[in-house]
Amino acid sequence: MSRPVRRVNTRMRHWIWPAVLGLAAASLSLSAPAGADSDRSGLPEAIDAILGDPRMEGGAASVVVADATSGDVLYQHLPSGRLMPASNTKLLTSAAAMERLGPDHRFTTDVLSDGKQNGPVLSGDLYLRGTGDPTTLAEDYDRLAAKIADAGVRRVSGRLVADDTRFDDRRIGDTWAGDDEFAYYAAQISALSVAPDTDYDTGTVIVEATPGAKAGDKPKVTVSPKTDYVDVDISAETVAAGGEDTLTIEREHGTNTITVTGTVPVGGDATKEWIAVWEPTGYAAAIFRDALAAHGVRVSGPTKAGIATPKGARQLAKHDSMPLKELMIPFMKLSNNMHAENLTKTMGYESTGRSGNWTDGIAAIGGYLKTAGVDPGKLRQVDGSGLSRKDNVPADQLIKLLLSAKGEPWYADWYKSLPVACAPDKFVGGTLRSRMCGTPAALNVHAKTGSLTGASALSGYVKDAGGRELVFSIVLNNYLPSSVKALEDAIVVTLAKSTEDKAVSVKPRAKRAAEPSGDLECSWRKPARC
Repeated sequence: MSRPVRRVNTRMRHWIWPAVLGLAAASLSLSAPAGADSDRSGLPEAIDAILGDPRMEGGAASVVVADATSGDVLYQHLPSGRLMPASNTKLLTSAAAMERLGPDHRFTTDVLSDGKQNGPVLSGDLYLRGTGDPTTLAEDYDRLAAKIADAGVRRVSGRLVADDTRFDDRRIGDTWAGDDEFAYYAAQISALSVAPDTDYDTGTVIVEATPGAKAGDKPKVTVSPKTDYVDVDISAETVAAGGEDTLTIEREHGTNTITVTGTVPVGGDATKEWIAVWEPTGYAAAIFRDALAAHGVRVSGPTKAGIATPKGARQLAKHDSMPLKELMIPFMKLSNNMHAENLTKTMGYESTGRSGNWTDGIAAIGGYLKTAGVDPGKLRQVDGSGLSRKDNVPADQLIKLLLSAKGEPWYADWYKSLPVACAPDKFVGGTLRSRMCGTPAALNVHAKTGSLTGASALSGYVKDAGGRELVFSIVLNNYLPSSVKALEDAIVVTLAKSTEDKAVSVKPRAKRAAEPSGDLECSWRKPARC
């Protein structure tokens, strides 16, 4: 029997279907799977001991380890237990995007008009149309504006229309926390937005506050990219050197007023925050209007948003994003939530032709998962990023995805996007760049992390001491300590140190004093200190 997966090479086809059947039949008890190889390896005892750590008392774990070549399950604990996967959800979304959209998919942001140009005057409205690019920078809007000016336009008689209709107008995901409203990792989703830096944190501005020259001065505050779309309200005060640093930067609910409060001592460190804006469509339009003005192009009318570009409008300028296979690097390495959601809504649009929305996007992901041997009926996915606490995915379904992906033509690019343990470059190591250093797992493990309060996950690939490639999925929930990353690391290092015949058990390290808590992905803590 062949498995229902497209474009699987013949070398891999023989083992994936037996592996799927083996996972489906797995028991829910804490035990080693049947089979002499597993018994000889000693992995069950080694991993059981790690999961018995007091940090997991009262918690829940779904863990599966399998041979990446044969698909044989080497270890399982509650393999079908549905738990919050946090950012391991991005494994589902990213693989579906590579299949549904293709590695060479590009987003287009363009400028159009349905009016005629008479000398320096462009009659009618000017349309800025987005298709969901999460990587558009202020410099990209500047280049679009320059092209309009280069065409000889000096005045637009009508309005500037921001066309974000490629997506629906629902800005935040299902059950996203209200207290994350201004957090950059929970920025609002729009088909038209701005990223302030080359981490591509779309829908945010970077706000930096530095101490004044003397006590009593207000801190100096800058916003990047420079824009009047946000207002800055500074009530903070500089205090004498050695004083308390309580500086806080936040955005008021429902507004684009950014407040800077607290105290900062003379000579103290700068405070920098990435703040999500309210209504990113307007943000993009404001950046573009300012760029037009800087190039000598005046738009007479107001800015309007949410209006579709008329059919037949002619294109005046265009910006294409990097291809998806390149976008996957900042997306997966830094666990970028906005990239996940833009891709989800884009898949929804491409599959239905309707404005991209979460319902259609999740359905498109589910359709892909079926072809990959993953049963979408055994998991719940409500967003693309895993920021929702409604997402529930068992380890055995993640293992099926990891096994299936190896047979896809886009696998090499997808695998390259996974964080690499102890690789110091953030666009290589990503959220794993400070983990498992000094062990056989360093520069060996390629895996996706996941972190929310009470939920932690790590799933991916590792080679054992004998060179055998393994796939693993570890999903831990309902623990009380701030982090259980040490347990994940111990399991994976155990795999890296072991051979087919002998397991080398690794004891989880105690939490280091300087180690950040695991309630959020480390890259979400700006500046990132993974």
